[in-house]
Amino acid sequence: MDISHAAGAITREYLLNAEPVVQLRLLELQDRDTHLAQIDHKVRTLPEAARLSELEARLIRVRDEITAAETIAGDLHLDQARADADVEQVRERSRRDQELLDSGSINDPKQLQSLQHELGSLARRQGELEDIELEVMERVEGALAAVRQLTNERDQLEIDQAEVSSVLAGLLAVITAEREATAAERNSIKGEMPEDLLALYEKIRADHDGRGAARLYRGQCEGCRMQVPPSEIEALRNAAPNAVARCEECRRILIRTAESGL
Repeated sequence: MDISHAAGAITREYLLNAEPVVQLRLLELQDRDTHLAQIDHKVRTLPEAARLSELEARLIRVRDEITAAETIAGDLHLDQARADADVEQVRERSRRDQELLDSGSINDPKQLQSLQHELGSLARRQGELEDIELEVMERVEGALAAVRQLTNERDQLEIDQAEVSSVLAGLLAVITAEREATAAERNSIKGEMPEDLLALYEKIRADHDGRGAARLYRGQCEGCRMQVPPSEIEALRNAAPNAVARCEECRRILIRTAESGL
């Protein structure tokens, strides 16, 4: 890379200076920051995490549905108990009347006719109540079937939740270890940076989607992917090796290397 100052060459004023090796280390710092951002994005978008959220939401709904179904089944059990009691009451009345009729103790024709009429009425009433009883029993069975179905679904969801949670925990453990190792490397590199250069890098990184430094590669800024104008290339070619340059387009710190095309 020719950095000699030729006569009439374009010059720029550079506010910061840092040794070329330090500037190259800044690229390594950027690499670690980019990797950390990728790791954080990976954690946020893990399919297992999304699946676990779906399972947890479904579990909440199913548990609520089980509670509602059990409440309905409980109410129907009470209805069935009342229906059973009503049927039993009519049966008992019919049994007593029939015993009285069979005893032969009633000699009055009118009283006998009245008793026979009551037995007929009781038989019809018993039939009606037994129909109601049967209907309630069917409704109870339907409610209990719903409870069983929902309970089975809940049990399977809990199994799925445990399996996905286990897989997710394993993935997060690996990712966490990778993140901690990358963060340690970042801190090591950061400790080598001059304070003014690091402060500029951090400010630009905060304002430019996490990227504060970019390599100049074959005349192109790898930060904004824009081709650097010839006049700026000329200025960079003639700048001192320790001058901290910036891209005129995106204002990121521009790192010169042997592949910069200068």
